[in-house]
Amino acid sequence: MIFRATELTYRYNDQIALNRLSLDVRQGERLALLGANGSGKSTLLRLLDGLAFPESGELLFAGETLTEARLSEAAFTFQFRRRVGLVFQNPDAQLFNSTVFDELAFGPLQMGWPKERIREQVNRTLETMEIAHLRHRSPHRLSGGEKKRVAIASVMILDPEVLLLDEPTAALDPKSQHQIIEMIASFGGAKTVITATHDLDSLEEISDRCVLFESGRIVGDGSAIDILHDVDLLRRARLVSTHRHSHGTGEPHPHVHLHEPA
Repeated sequence: MIFRATELTYRYNDQIALNRLSLDVRQGERLALLGANGSGKSTLLRLLDGLAFPESGELLFAGETLTEARLSEAAFTFQFRRRVGLVFQNPDAQLFNSTVFDELAFGPLQMGWPKERIREQVNRTLETMEIAHLRHRSPHRLSGGEKKRVAIASVMILDPEVLLLDEPTAALDPKSQHQIIEMIASFGGAKTVITATHDLDSLEEISDRCVLFESGRIVGDGSAIDILHDVDLLRRARLVSTHRHSHGTGEPHPHVHLHEPA
């Protein structure tokens, strides 16, 4: 197991975000975290990335307990940050350099890479992510889709074993959404990818397994097909709604509609 979470509880002030949550994530697995806003998906990603720590329970990464004390150890932190990367839902939360080139170079610089290696890897990653034309632009003057690709590129340049993605296609145009989905789909077994998402349409492409969150707990666990066919479970988690329509016969029929929670 790359991650093993056991009975995790986490609160924001008095509000429970994770409620004795347990979850195993296998190495090389593409896992989708589903749920309405406030269900605990983003909180779990923060714990998996070592940005926050549970008030109770245990979280293991590659067999080692992930704690604030452990992450205060320079050697462990260096290896952990090299192996695990998080892309925030809002790219403005992680873009802070003056140019796109500098944004991608920042992580390798912190890792002590030689300058020539950094230049080569930045240029390669810019080409791979189809953002080479943005290299001298300020990240904060880019479109939403461009910012998201730069944020992902700034994590991907370190070639992490584990990629944590928080709503990677949110607020993107259809072309940018398709590019991000194709990228996640391409990892198939090469990386562990954990994606928090509302996008039910792309589940089969981006995941081998889905877990469904409700009020800080996992209430569903299975393949994309299993989850998508459990309409009652999706309705309970506020990911679908059911409306009744009449088709001219006078007899109303129920229909399931997918919608992105507010």
